[in-house]
Amino acid sequence: MPDLHDLITVLRAPDLVLSASDGQLRAGGHGWYSRDRRALARFEIDPADQHAATIGLHRNGPSAVTVHSAIGGDDATDPTILLSRHRAVSPSALTDRVELTNRGSAAAAVTLVARVGTDLAPIDAVRSERLTPPAQPLFHGDEVRWERPDITVSLRCTPAWDSMESAEWGATLVWSVALDPGESRWVSLAATCAHEPPAGFAPTAPTTSPRWTDVDDPLAAANLADLDALLMADPEAPGDLYAAAGAPWYLTLFGRDALWTARLLLPLGTSLAGGTLRVLARRQGARQDPEAEEAPGKILHEARPEPLRTSTVALPTLYYGTIDATALWVCLLHDAWLGGLPETEVVELLPNLVAAMDWLTGPDADPDGDGLLEYSGSARGGLANQGWKDSPDAIRHLDGRFATPPVALCEVQGYAYAAAVGAAALASAFGLAQGSSWLDWAARLRAAFHATFWLRDSVGPYVAIALDKAKEPVSGAASNMAHLLGTGLLSADQAGAVADRLAAPDLTTSYGLRTLTTTSAAYNPISYHLGSIWPHDTAIALTGLAAEGLTDQAATLAHGVLRAARHFGGHPPELYGLLDDGPPVHYPSACRPQAWAAAAVIAAALHLAR
Repeated sequence: MPDLHDLITVLRAPDLVLSASDGQLRAGGHGWYSRDRRALARFEIDPADQHAATIGLHRNGPSAVTVHSAIGGDDATDPTILLSRHRAVSPSALTDRVELTNRGSAAAAVTLVARVGTDLAPIDAVRSERLTPPAQPLFHGDEVRWERPDITVSLRCTPAWDSMESAEWGATLVWSVALDPGESRWVSLAATCAHEPPAGFAPTAPTTSPRWTDVDDPLAAANLADLDALLMADPEAPGDLYAAAGAPWYLTLFGRDALWTARLLLPLGTSLAGGTLRVLARRQGARQDPEAEEAPGKILHEARPEPLRTSTVALPTLYYGTIDATALWVCLLHDAWLGGLPETEVVELLPNLVAAMDWLTGPDADPDGDGLLEYSGSARGGLANQGWKDSPDAIRHLDGRFATPPVALCEVQGYAYAAAVGAAALASAFGLAQGSSWLDWAARLRAAFHATFWLRDSVGPYVAIALDKAKEPVSGAASNMAHLLGTGLLSADQAGAVADRLAAPDLTTSYGLRTLTTTSAAYNPISYHLGSIWPHDTAIALTGLAAEGLTDQAATLAHGVLRAARHFGGHPPELYGLLDDGPPVHYPSACRPQAWAAAAVIAAALHLAR
């Protein structure tokens, strides 16, 4: 999988550019991506036979960047030519404007060379490092074009190139630029991408923005701008927006991520929550489909324009392999209603609420009838683990053993309990008949949970990560139990015990909450889920602590989220590691920006501002 942490990301969903720190697109994961396809794989602009030293970078929000380079100069002379590459990305379009300025006292000439090519590869091929043959360039007047049956990329240059040459990997374009002292000249390279309608989910660029309340904190405002750049619209209802999960691998609809992002942002308004609820409701499961893991009433895990194939999974365009998104959808509907979502919008979603609760309380979610939600994982190329910690090795006992499925995650029981209680409140308010049965179901879940999930270690009592096939608690303190706070599943004393266990130094750090205790045999601070730190995970913990009235401990975690964000230049990645007592280190393939990581910064800032 290509490394991401040292790349420049320029983003306006559904498009983004990943480049080296000098702005060049050369190899590996570099590229301009549009709707999960790599529109350009190579985009190098250099002076011929002269060295260009990168001297600075300026970001103008998430969708534009300028890279400055100096040409010429040696130990005895100053460089006199400044090359500034101004990049802007928008849906289906990329423009690089190259400005050459002569700061010297004599006339100068620069031969500018652009090397441009592409493989038009699906993003899953790039992620899995599967080789895709380059597309051959076609020349039409002043335009270079690359074509496949379902995608066309065109590049136009102003002024037109002085010469060009075709190569197996792409095209070389050359300009001869003469500069008087003090003069600036421009070369603009503007690319567009046209897609044939895909078989699967094809989100559109938003034409509106959510109605946010003002955010005064500069760090929160910067992350809100990242979230705006991640927004996408439902192709069936372009006014309904949701946050794509993250760039570059998850620039699409993920049920869990979109729901948590909207939920963390509810203090800023309900419009994103309403859009997210409706986008997912339109794709709510309607049939039994084992390949897609679809079932009636179930909320999807992810949606893609075309099937996804990586080294570990093969997924259809709509994939439903998640144990928690359905409960989280109900929780968001309830919380958005309390937060002021217009009643007309709530009413139109009540049939989806009933369908979601039918799935949640039925045999698909609880196959063995013990009152707890569980998953067995996919046998058809889908996800082995189906909670938010969904990597194949994520659920481990303290001694390192893998949990044998079916697995009942602790946090999923909390989501489900909160969903049932919230659904009952909606039933009471809107005249649904099922409210009392949902409360009875929640009471049975609560009893089953407290009879099985509690463990104790040298620090004190804590909640097991999960139950495995043998109904054995998966031991080892982990961040999963933090998600129970604020769900109503815990008594005040139990919430205090969970808070105390989370506060121990094997979990709480100066930069957030570890996903797994350092005492576990599986602990790895630079793993995906076995000891790394995720901003959204920490934010869920701090909002839960605040809901339980444990505001001082919530503030500790809020400061950790913001401290980590500042360490990463104000824009935290999807996850990071913590080695010894030093500052956070990068997880090489982490998404940035990532929706719920950005939302975590906003949630932390809002908590501290109260």
